[in-house]
Amino acid sequence: MELERHRAELTGYCYRMLGSGFEAEDAVQETLVRAWRSFDGSRGSLRSWLFTIATNVCLDMLRSAQRRARAMDLGPASPAGAALGAPLPESAWVQPVPDSRVLTGDPATIAVERETIRLAFVAALQLLPPRQRAVLILRDVLCWTAAEVAGLLSSTVPSVNSALQRARANLRKPRPADPLDDRQRDLLARYAEAFERHDVHTLISLLHEDATMSMPPFPWWLAGRDTILTVLSASRGCAGDRLVPTRANGSAAFWQYRDGQPFGLIVLTVQDGLITELTTFLDANRYVPLFADEFEPAAPY
Repeated sequence: MELERHRAELTGYCYRMLGSGFEAEDAVQETLVRAWRSFDGSRGSLRSWLFTIATNVCLDMLRSAQRRARAMDLGPASPAGAALGAPLPESAWVQPVPDSRVLTGDPATIAVERETIRLAFVAALQLLPPRQRAVLILRDVLCWTAAEVAGLLSSTVPSVNSALQRARANLRKPRPADPLDDRQRDLLARYAEAFERHDVHTLISLLHEDATMSMPPFPWWLAGRDTILTVLSASRGCAGDRLVPTRANGSAAFWQYRDGQPFGLIVLTVQDGLITELTTFLDANRYVPLFADEFEPAAPY
């Protein structure tokens, strides 16, 4: 159906708005259902009409929602030896999304889009009021004109430009991550090998000195290579686990298997040839259906 060819772009838009792959899927499904019910073929621009519906759906969903965040947005880093703390509800966290659900277009377009679904960027978007968020995504990510955005939001061009200026001023834009080239592939291969052997010193050598590590749904997080070294050296919890590559949030990622079952989804950020951020989403079975197109079971030894 004509509506379906817009699904991936709509999912990417809704994900940036909502910060959750699951909620983005729900929002797009609701968008397509509403569109299908009133589709008569007379719309001037099907794409604009769909984005209008999707924006209204997202704004409705955000009216009663708390702001999603990463662990480092919620409090100070944990010292070595600190308890994980009580897990927070899923609604507290920026959630992962598979690349295949949200990235479309030619390789050059996809390379640019990857930066706008990184966990850090999506978390930064959540700091903006919903309408400012929509304006910034439509203007700076999807490259709509101010007039097009004004029409979508039933607003005016000056109002859109003002909202965009405020959004840009308030957005904490993260540094770009390294492209997935041979150098990064080698780094990731070394990381996976060291992880599976629990070779802590090799793992640490692949981290930036200011690297962070977090494990949603726990608010616990670590800052700095030295602290991560202390914590990993005191633990054998991952010894014998397996890593299987995947792609999430425009970044390199791994499924972490324990005893033959998915245990965690690890999303990495690489900058300047070193790993700067490690986010392990626990309760991995929760994410397997979302990543169905990219899910690869671990082969037995």
